[in-house]
Amino acid sequence: METWKTALRRGLGGGAAASLCSTVALAALGQRQTGSAYAPTNAVSHIVWGDKAFGQDAPSLRYTLPGYALHHGSAVFWSVLFERACAGLLDRRDPATTLGAGLAASGVACLVDYRFTPDRFKPGYEERLSKPALALVYGVFGAGLALGALLARRSD
Repeated sequence: METWKTALRRGLGGGAAASLCSTVALAALGQRQTGSAYAPTNAVSHIVWGDKAFGQDAPSLRYTLPGYALHHGSAVFWSVLFERACAGLLDRRDPATTLGAGLAASGVACLVDYRFTPDRFKPGYEERLSKPALALVYGVFGAGLALGALLARRSD
C-alpha cells in the first residue's frame, strides 16, 4: 500500500484529471438536458448558497466558481483515497485493470454521495440531470481517475 504522501501527490493530478473530465461531461449533459452548460456545476454550489443554486443557469462568480471548486476538491479527495487503496493494482500500469479500478472507485463515490451523504452535501447536479446522465458522469469520473493514475505512473 502506498504511503499517504505518495497517494496525495498522485491524487492531486488524478483528481484534476477526474474533475476536468467529469466537468466536461456535466457541461455537455447540462447543455443537452437543461439548455445550460453551467447549470450542473452551478448546482454544486448549493452547499454554499442553498437551494437557490439549483435554478442558476448562467455562468457566474457566485455559483459557477464555488461549484467547480467544490467539485474539484471532491475529485481530489476521491483520487487520493483511490491511489491509497488501489496502489497495488494501479502499479501494474495495465490500462484495463486501471480503468476497472477507476470505475469501481467511482461507483463507491456514487454510493457514498447518494446513500450516506446528507442532502446539503450531495453533489447537487442530480437536481439538474437525469439518472442516466448521472451514471454517465460517474463513468467519466472513473475514467478520469484511471487516466490520472496512468499519467502519474508514467512520470515516475
